[in-house]
Amino acid sequence: MKLTPVVAVVSLLVVLLTWLSLRAINPEAELFDHALAEIDRFATVENALYRDVFTARAGTLRNYDPLVREINALRNSLDRLRATAVIDAETAAAVERLATSVDRQEELVEKFKSDNALLHNSLSFFGRFSVRPVSSELEPAIGSAAAAMLHLTLDTSSAAAGEVRDRLDAVARQTPASDSDSVAPLLAHGRLLHDLLPAVDNTLKAMRAVPRKPDQDALRSMILMRQMASRTTARQFRRVLYGTSLLLVGFLVYLGLQLRSRAKALQRRAAFEHVIAGISMRFINAQPQNVDAEIERALDDMARCIGSDRAYFVRSGPAPRSYVWCKAGKSFPRGWPENAPALAARFDPVFDGIVHVGSVDRMPAGEKKDACIALGLGGWGCATNVSPDGDSFVLGFDAIGRPCHITTPGELSLLRMALDTIVYAVGRQAMENERARLETRLRQARRLEAVGTFTSGIAHNFNNILGGILGHSEVLEDRLGSDARLLRNLSAIRRGAERARDLVDQMLAFGRRRDARRCPVSVRALVAEAESLLNVSLPPGIELSIQEPPAAAVVSGESAQLQQVIFNLCNNAGQAMENAGQIELDAELLELTGARSLSHGELQPGRYVLLAVSDSGRGMDGATLARIFEPFFTTRSAGNGLGLSTVREIVREHGGTMNVTSTPGEGTRFEVWLPALATSGAALQLDAAAVPLGRGETILMVANESARLLRDEETLAALGYEPVGFTDGQVALAACRDRPERFDALVVGHLGSASASLGLAAALHQAAPRLPIVLATKSTEEIGADSLVIAGVTDVVRWPIAAAEIAAALDRCSQQTKLEMKAPPGAARESCSLEG
Repeated sequence: MKLTPVVAVVSLLVVLLTWLSLRAINPEAELFDHALAEIDRFATVENALYRDVFTARAGTLRNYDPLVREINALRNSLDRLRATAVIDAETAAAVERLATSVDRQEELVEKFKSDNALLHNSLSFFGRFSVRPVSSELEPAIGSAAAAMLHLTLDTSSAAAGEVRDRLDAVARQTPASDSDSVAPLLAHGRLLHDLLPAVDNTLKAMRAVPRKPDQDALRSMILMRQMASRTTARQFRRVLYGTSLLLVGFLVYLGLQLRSRAKALQRRAAFEHVIAGISMRFINAQPQNVDAEIERALDDMARCIGSDRAYFVRSGPAPRSYVWCKAGKSFPRGWPENAPALAARFDPVFDGIVHVGSVDRMPAGEKKDACIALGLGGWGCATNVSPDGDSFVLGFDAIGRPCHITTPGELSLLRMALDTIVYAVGRQAMENERARLETRLRQARRLEAVGTFTSGIAHNFNNILGGILGHSEVLEDRLGSDARLLRNLSAIRRGAERARDLVDQMLAFGRRRDARRCPVSVRALVAEAESLLNVSLPPGIELSIQEPPAAAVVSGESAQLQQVIFNLCNNAGQAMENAGQIELDAELLELTGARSLSHGELQPGRYVLLAVSDSGRGMDGATLARIFEPFFTTRSAGNGLGLSTVREIVREHGGTMNVTSTPGEGTRFEVWLPALATSGAALQLDAAAVPLGRGETILMVANESARLLRDEETLAALGYEPVGFTDGQVALAACRDRPERFDALVVGHLGSASASLGLAAALHQAAPRLPIVLATKSTEEIGADSLVIAGVTDVVRWPIAAAEIAAALDRCSQQTKLEMKAPPGAARESCSLEG
């Protein structure tokens, strides 16, 4: 998860909560309180100013410093009001009106101070002079003027002022010329007081007329209104903050639940990873024959780990296969999970081939939802993959009637890991099986080389010696006449020579290349022919019981060799019963849904023809049973030990397997398992000597000798193929890479060394992985099965190639390809394993 979005969201959340908190605590409230207090302080100072002014007017305040301090206090209070009370234009205008009022008051106070100083000075002089008149004649007039002046100090009306003026004029008229200089100051101060007293009172009236209270009340009302609005806004923000806090608490709870869910998902993922790791280790340590069981066990472990009701692994393609697991009480509907790849293809993958349906109930209505409901799915998770060869793989987990437990992308990605683990195990199993098959082919080729060399070296000489012995025995028998003792000796010599000749024939048959003459063989016709021959060849005390094989039982092989298998097994059964008893010959067509382990081999899933020969003879113990197919091993003095070994070799060369069960004193049952051909009707019984022919398939062939290549091309053309030859391996590789679909099979001849041939085969396999490759080599000693598997070699023949051998090899390749292409989608499905 990137940190940038997280940091951005956290930062935004911190800023939002901080802003809401600041708005909720009403930071303007203190400012409003200061403003209101400052208005009260302003009013107090202003009242003090008026008090001191009137006190000064009354004469009790002789010092004007308080007035100056109060004017300065008003100025300072105005500055503080500008800092605290100016909230908007309206409050700013109110503060400015107060400032204008203060300016006016200051102007009037200054005028008052100057006038009042002159007033008190004149009153002082006028009072002193009036109590010490200049002459007694002027005392009444001056007293009258002083009384009028006293009245004027109390009443500055025009009448009082007129009376003072009249009294002063009367003093001036009554003053003699000799006293005019003495009376002149009195008159001057009197007339000055006549003017100052009304002027000072007018100044005081002007100060009182200044609108102080309305402006202060208006400003106070404005601030109170804004304070109430601020408190209302703060309450709203507190509610918003409370709601935001609740949302944050809810988000934290949700986050906690998400963290808990993710923690559980991580636990499930860790457990799933641990299960997958254990499965991977088991696959690595498993033998090829145990891989199928390990896949079923893996499905069980994974399904239990993730809480699934059904689990399955499906492989679609030329060789389809499915493995399934389900809980007890659960089952798979018809056609499921074989149709899982088709259903998965209808969904858009979440990522990397992962299809996830968390809950079917939440899907929109439509065909996909109906299909899921029809399958009983409540939730579904699966991983899909397509191999380079075109095979598709699906690993699915079904939840029945409930949502899927797999929810997070991390868990879904583990489905891909689990699928890759199983696909790797399946691929490894296929590689090991191919390796075992090629090892068998190599052993056969080496054995054929050794036996062929041995038999070709001694057969003629040994037969010549035996021919001489038999010839001389016959001559002596004719000449001896009636000598019974010598005739018995010669008969014993002749029988021994005949047994030796039969032994040589069996040795030649054991070492002969049998796989060159393959064709479809009807088992019903084969058994019918064998019945007619066995009825006349078995001892009279042997009863032959044959169950008629099904008409669809058809195998690819050589009729004569398969007849030899039946004859050898029946003869062996007759000898085991000492020529008295019943031999049962059964044949049936079976289809295996899983791998099966037999006493002398392994069988892969598929269709097989089972030939069984049972007797009621003396049976065998375990030690004898373990060695019955060894060449030259026998428990009878008259046996040569090649009958059963020849049977096993023929069955092996036909791609089959033997299974033997025996109980001492009760009897023995020999089972021959042969791959069945898919056919719509009864196969034709072709001539045993016929060579399988092609049908115009294009064969790419590489050889370093042009003359040899030309002859081989003619051979392939005569066999019904269309050869395309190259003497240069790189040119052949380029042609294959350019158009791989042009060819049906590849034949790599001898290119100077086995390593060079294998190297070219590997390059061709990489260019066209689905094309079969036949390797023609001079010797198989320096070639290992692992090298053949890596190079993608399908079959091995000897170089120079022989028509019959290369025809058989190409026919095997063709038959295998047809079987893979015709295999039905559900041909290989494991049975449902139940929980508990």
